[in-house]
Amino acid sequence: MSIEEKGSISIHTENIFPIIKKFLYSDNEIFLRELVSNAVDAVQKIKRLAALGQYNGELGHPLVEVTLDEEKKTITISDNGLGMTAEEIKKYINQVAFSGASEFVEKFKDAKDANEIIGKFGLGFYSAFMVADLVEIQTLSYQEGAEAARWVCDGSTSYEITEGSRTTRGTDIILHINSESEEFLSKHKLEEILDKYGKFLPVPIKFGTRTVQEPDGEDEEGKPKTKSVEVDNIINTTNPIWTKSPADLSDQDYLDFYKQLYPFSEDPLFWIHLNVDYPFNLTGVLYFPKVKNDFDMQRNKIKLFSRQVFITDEVKDIVPEFLMLLHGVIDSPDIPLNVSRSFLQADSNVKKINSYITKKVADKLQELFNKDRKSYEEKWADIGLFVKYGMVSEEKFYDKAKDFALLTNTKNENYTLDEYREKVKDFQTDKNGQVVYIYTNDPARQDSFIQSANKKDYDVLLMNSPIDNHFISSLEQKLEKTSLKRVDSSVASKLIEKDDHPESVLTEEQSKQVKEVFEKAITKPGMHVEIVGLNPEELPVTVTMDEFMRRMKDMAAMGGGMGFYGNMPDNYKVAVNGNHKLISRILKSENEQEQKTLAKQAVDLALLAQGMLTGAELTEFVSRSVELI
Repeated sequence: MSIEEKGSISIHTENIFPIIKKFLYSDNEIFLRELVSNAVDAVQKIKRLAALGQYNGELGHPLVEVTLDEEKKTITISDNGLGMTAEEIKKYINQVAFSGASEFVEKFKDAKDANEIIGKFGLGFYSAFMVADLVEIQTLSYQEGAEAARWVCDGSTSYEITEGSRTTRGTDIILHINSESEEFLSKHKLEEILDKYGKFLPVPIKFGTRTVQEPDGEDEEGKPKTKSVEVDNIINTTNPIWTKSPADLSDQDYLDFYKQLYPFSEDPLFWIHLNVDYPFNLTGVLYFPKVKNDFDMQRNKIKLFSRQVFITDEVKDIVPEFLMLLHGVIDSPDIPLNVSRSFLQADSNVKKINSYITKKVADKLQELFNKDRKSYEEKWADIGLFVKYGMVSEEKFYDKAKDFALLTNTKNENYTLDEYREKVKDFQTDKNGQVVYIYTNDPARQDSFIQSANKKDYDVLLMNSPIDNHFISSLEQKLEKTSLKRVDSSVASKLIEKDDHPESVLTEEQSKQVKEVFEKAITKPGMHVEIVGLNPEELPVTVTMDEFMRRMKDMAAMGGGMGFYGNMPDNYKVAVNGNHKLISRILKSENEQEQKTLAKQAVDLALLAQGMLTGAELTEFVSRSVELI
């Protein structure tokens, strides 16, 4: 019997193709993802039927093939899967896709995101019309006695079904590419798209052939010869490591896969293999890269797949914000292929996946810490950024991480939060019972302050990563009776208020006189002089900014919503050490100019120590120093 039918697809759908074209234009390369995924499904279905004993014919090698004919301007996607009968074409291609068409037109008139549309109404196949002005299907069903069928449609609402020419089981989709889409008639372009979306599909995808060298005996001198052989160019790895059991994989397998994903990256520090089947399905491998204090470089490196089909590397709703710095792959069939941002934000599975990944990462870090603390400490410079970021942004993560987060001091010693408190509580508790942690964010610039603190047996922490501003505030909120002060926020003896500081040897009258000398010598605005009694060994003058004020300004600079503080003028404390011999020298001098020069020199030295002496003032200081020699 010969099949012949012409027909028109439901009358309400005159305007469906222009809409598909208009909406999907921004991302029209996904036509290849959709059609290749459909072909892979058809191949997997015939394998399943054979496994269940419902198909007893020859399976052959499962294969999907993409071919390009530049002269005819066609791209063909072929598979040796289930195939379709003419009845099935009517059911799947005509009715399914168009049953929801009028609702589709209504609903998506104002849609913003192409991904919201495809797939919702069985329209995956119709993405072909984004790039083709004529689409042809040639197919032969696996069912016994089935006849080959052909369907053709030019993107209007009329189609035609006739007898087909295919002699083996499976389907060819032939796209006659339209004039606006001729960029896809390029081998290089198609290879690029297949590599992006199909690199790990579970059925081999063939695209042309490639030449390889094979051994071909030996020459007269007994040296091995090779010959060139054409082989199928298979573009994908059908069993990527996330589909395998961790027990069957070596460290090298994980490293090789990482290189495949990120060819130019340094080796990762370690990785986590994800595998869950309840209450949702999820597999994947997440790698901890070497971060090097650079937040933005690292993002969007996690690839999201659904059944080995690449969906997106915008995973910020699936992966907790602080783990966006990880690299790797997540595959979940519970996330539909055609996801939209709003779907991801609202979906309960996605929320569960998010919590699961957080827990899994915390467990892995705890395990590494317990198993080999020394190796963990060596990696801390890289891991620390994730851990601190997580502690600041996720309550649940903080609760787990407080046991394996480390504080590092200027001597490069590492302590857990509990260990550090134990270390400093006896020396660094102030008169109100607050334990004070002292830190530096720039050890080279703040060296003289660090040395002064060390002389008093205070320990100084290193807090110089981009997240530390927020981490410090977070610790103060979470730790009991604890405050943190930067080492240069006050003179060493005032960092921790105690009742035992040395008295000033100056009388009230002398203090007033010294204060006047220094106030005349200072030309910078916002400098407030105070005379303090310190150890005579300390510097004669120290310039500091109050901890609270500086922290607010730092947060304002980072865009932390403290703009009000950012606009306030800088205010500094100039602490003059009344017990230093320079001060008695100033008091003894009868010459007002000499007093001013000595005071100016001492203040400039203090500014120099803070990196605040620049330009003409620095030049003047150098000239004055030469004269004083």
